[in-house]
Amino acid sequence: MDVIEQAAKEGRTALSEYESKLLLASYGIPITHEILVNEQDELAAAIDRVGLPVVLKGCSPAVSHKTEKALVRLDIRSLDEARAVFNEIKTAMNESGAAVLVQEMVKGPRELMVGLTRDAQFGPCVMFGLGGIFTEVLKDVSFRLAPLEERDALEMMTDIKAHRILDAIRGMEPVDRNEMARILVNVGRIGVEDDRVKEIDINPLIVRGGRPVAADALVVLEGPGA
Repeated sequence: MDVIEQAAKEGRTALSEYESKLLLASYGIPITHEILVNEQDELAAAIDRVGLPVVLKGCSPAVSHKTEKALVRLDIRSLDEARAVFNEIKTAMNESGAAVLVQEMVKGPRELMVGLTRDAQFGPCVMFGLGGIFTEVLKDVSFRLAPLEERDALEMMTDIKAHRILDAIRGMEPVDRNEMARILVNVGRIGVEDDRVKEIDINPLIVRGGRPVAADALVVLEGPGA
């Protein structure tokens, strides 16, 4: 059973971050290496597989704004620190079935954002823009109706005011625009192929070595009877 079908069966209107990324990965969108952990005695094995340093995040379909709720801890460099943070997050979540995501620490000075929204008149629309802390401040984004061709995706990258952030600047490699275009096209495919998906928010999409990787994601589903 796929993650959307399972969520719909449970009457949910959102996927957890972990489930959201499973959906993205099934469409070939690069995601962070991560393992979902329910109990502290699973933590050591997960960290061993992911590798220090790690990020720990509270993970539940009921929680969409993890940072504001202090459910995200970055750059954890030891198992002892991870155990303490794990307990803090589980206590803060205070809900049955809540898990903790053990995620590789992805570093990159450039953060982008890709999204999808389902317009009542036009259908699924793909969005591209600056991510991270600049999302709300600058609102530098471009939109296209899905489905997208590669040329549409490449045009979206030049539409934003800060398009030069994709170039080779300050010693950084240029962003792989073909890979970025593939991500945009595939996000559009999700919206076209599954009308249960109402919104997708991939933010940040961190550029590591010129290649974008989804470090956080949220998929919102249409409610029952929509």
